[in-house]
Amino acid sequence: MIIQKKIEELIEFGEGQNLEFKSSFNNELIESLVAFANTKGGRVVVGINQDNEISGISINPESVQNWVNEIKLKTSPPLIPDSEIISVGNKTVVIFSVQEYPVKPVSVRGKYFKRVLNSNHLLHISEVVNLHLQSFNTSWDYHVNNQFKIEDVSLEKVQKAIEIINQSDVKINDDPLTFLIKNDLLRNGQLTNAAFLLFCAKDSVLTTIELGRFQTEIIIKDSFRTKSDILTQIETVTEFVKKHINKEIIIEGKSRNIQKWQYPLEAIREIIANMIIHRDYRSASDSIVKIFDDRIEFYNPGRLPESITIEDLFSNNYKSIPRNKLIADFCKRLGLIEKYGSGIQRIIQYFADEKLPIPEFRNISDGFMVTVFTDKVTDKFSHNQKEKSDVTKDVTKDVTKEIRLKNILILINEKHDITINELSQNCGVSMRTINRDIEILQSRKLLKRIGDKRNGYWEIQVK
Repeated sequence: MIIQKKIEELIEFGEGQNLEFKSSFNNELIESLVAFANTKGGRVVVGINQDNEISGISINPESVQNWVNEIKLKTSPPLIPDSEIISVGNKTVVIFSVQEYPVKPVSVRGKYFKRVLNSNHLLHISEVVNLHLQSFNTSWDYHVNNQFKIEDVSLEKVQKAIEIINQSDVKINDDPLTFLIKNDLLRNGQLTNAAFLLFCAKDSVLTTIELGRFQTEIIIKDSFRTKSDILTQIETVTEFVKKHINKEIIIEGKSRNIQKWQYPLEAIREIIANMIIHRDYRSASDSIVKIFDDRIEFYNPGRLPESITIEDLFSNNYKSIPRNKLIADFCKRLGLIEKYGSGIQRIIQYFADEKLPIPEFRNISDGFMVTVFTDKVTDKFSHNQKEKSDVTKDVTKDVTKEIRLKNILILINEKHDITINELSQNCGVSMRTINRDIEILQSRKLLKRIGDKRNGYWEIQVK
């Protein structure tokens, strides 16, 4: 049973990913419960005013049950929250709690919401579709498409992929059709979206990528358009970039020389592979690559998920959820990408090793853009870029730590005897980092250990 002290502790934490305060019951409260159900679950405390003070709420014996019924009627599928009436002195507080709903998304009056930090985010149609697919641990590319016929894919391209996989330790003796069936690319005689994109026999507008070498912002020196299968496109785009960037031959001794490219090719290839593999192929927009004298811009339809920020990319503080799971898994088998979610860190490291400016990552329009810079930029730009990078890293590090500290308090509040190992797994950091965080919380007089390590528990200190 939640007592007054714990209500005060909740107020001390403030609104966040799993908690919201309301002064009264209204439609916004239902939207918050829906957002929690579509994310990781959460609680709405009714009877807390805008100043985060306990104002209380007037109810009669049937009020809470009527509210629960209203929530049930206005949501689809029907959402039935747990409710608890708390007396705090002479005031009454009501707490509504929901768990993460197993089959998403839940809607309220035809609208869909998701919890992002301490606010409710109204989902776009594409986000609603993605949320539904994720509920079944699948993605758009996994589904069959009756518009495609088996003749629309090249079995020769499938055989070539088999031969590439056979160069590893795993040996495949299947014919192309059997291979497609065993890899979920062909089901019940129908092609999946992934199979078509990976092995399409003819050019398709679905895969269009526009490539250009620009002398200025408006003067194009060379251009090319590719509409082939996405495996071929990785090589095509890479070769176009190599064609239009500088290469230096460094001679070492009489019989040996080294090719040094204007940009680290490993990073360029990683960017191109991720651009093509993780593209949103449902979007009407095309992927675009623009090569300038001092930079290259890689634009891709499909923004970052709302739960991932640019700061998360730099700090590697996020869980990667491939937009095209079947394509990503297949390309991983081919060796075109490595571990999910590690590509950004490798790209940054490649540029750092070459002492080049850190690439810029940003959401733009309906997509995502990566911009890489050459060492030929002006001294002023280089200085500003380095300064911006240093500031971004420092800010990201501080923000990430504070968010983690707050999450630790929330986790401890839910389970006072939680272990360091459990905190480590929930926060996605090492136990050494958790121990340092615990020391910080104790130094701020926010946390106290009662008892020993084996049989003790944590007590949150309310200021």
